[in-house]
Amino acid sequence: MRIGLFGGSFNPIHTGHLTLARQLRELARLDEVWLMVSPQNPLKQSDDLLDDRLRFEMARQALEGETDIKACDYELHLPKPSYTWNTLQHLKEDYPQHAFVLLIGGDNWQRFPQWYRADDILHNYTIVVYPRRGFETDCNQFPQNVMVADTELLDISSTEIRQRIRQGESISGMVPDNIEELVRQNYRSER
Repeated sequence: MRIGLFGGSFNPIHTGHLTLARQLRELARLDEVWLMVSPQNPLKQSDDLLDDRLRFEMARQALEGETDIKACDYELHLPKPSYTWNTLQHLKEDYPQHAFVLLIGGDNWQRFPQWYRADDILHNYTIVVYPRRGFETDCNQFPQNVMVADTELLDISSTEIRQRIRQGESISGMVPDNIEELVRQNYRSER
């Protein structure tokens, strides 16, 4: 199977993540997309990152009823810091029957040269880059195994959801209905 790896903190998971995962599965001709709930990204700092298990549980519940998109806690069991190269190597060993495709946003593509063993990832895996507002990508500059997925630009972010909860504002429609109360409970107080 061709498995798309859509990594993120999912702090919290939201409807934009789900819409994007569905679009990427179709555009990149993937059998499944695994939403890889990640520990702290070594290139990002966050003081309000919810516990790993809680973020995974919210992702798992948000995906109830989905058949081709799955919440994945694989990376949470690997040594820290969490480097994509290490994750890919472990996955290749544990799931040799699958071909893994890395799904990343235009923001991460711009920082890709800073990633641990970026050249090794580039030479051994297919990468699908999806657009992110404010991060232009020049398709003519992409290596052969990197493609751009022409997905919608979705104006929703986990940061905005956390801020709205702290300010007592509605998050209706921003997260799946079945996890809205769980999201509110877990992000209500300042972290």
